[in-house]
Amino acid sequence: MLTHPTLDLLQKLGLHGMAKGFRELERQPEVAGLEHGEWLALLLEHEATLRRQKRFETRARAAKLRQSASIEDVDYRAARGLDRALFLKLAGCDWVRARHNLLITGPCGVGKSWLACALGQKACREDLSTAYHRVPRLFSTLAMARADGRYARMLRQIAKVDLLILDDWGPETLTADQRRDLLEIVDDRHEMRSVIITSQVPIEQWYEIIGDPTIADAILDRLIHNAYRIELTGESLRKKQNPAAANAST
Repeated sequence: MLTHPTLDLLQKLGLHGMAKGFRELERQPEVAGLEHGEWLALLLEHEATLRRQKRFETRARAAKLRQSASIEDVDYRAARGLDRALFLKLAGCDWVRARHNLLITGPCGVGKSWLACALGQKACREDLSTAYHRVPRLFSTLAMARADGRYARMLRQIAKVDLLILDDWGPETLTADQRRDLLEIVDDRHEMRSVIITSQVPIEQWYEIIGDPTIADAILDRLIHNAYRIELTGESLRKKQNPAAANAST
């Protein structure tokens, strides 16, 4: 008799997870013997689960990850030098909470972007705000923002996310504006927020592609001193997955 008024009240209060749980429990005869406290605990768990899912979906949309990747789907069998123990440690996201960085390097096609997106998706699941940017497009967007007065606001938006993914950096040498942009981003996040950078260029050559020695020192000092590193090797996974296409392109 009280079922419908109770559901109506739960919906009005915005407790949609509890309302859904209430309907499901009502259909299960075995729960008739539960104590009131046990019923309430189950309803609260339904509400908490729904809210976690909604937060994840909101963060995932905002992150705009390039690839739909998850840590559960990582292929550790591929011969590319991926340290399983290290990656599983990174998947816990404690390094993001500790405001450390991650640098992923390796040749084209070995899965750098995919792994970065998988960690970004896990960060969203851990209720950490995330943003993905391909570096060439980010520099172009910042150049336009500088011209139309949105530059400072855009830098503030980049600075406040818990995890920033900068994908596909290099190999072109940075321009003067790009060097300053990168320094601003890195400096804003230094010991405050975390960064993932992926690049085909080995870390030892980053100094050269930044260009200016003084700015290179400032950027790399902030990026590298507390960073984890994943250095991938081997042939392109795309070629292995589609050898016919690889032969046609050679």
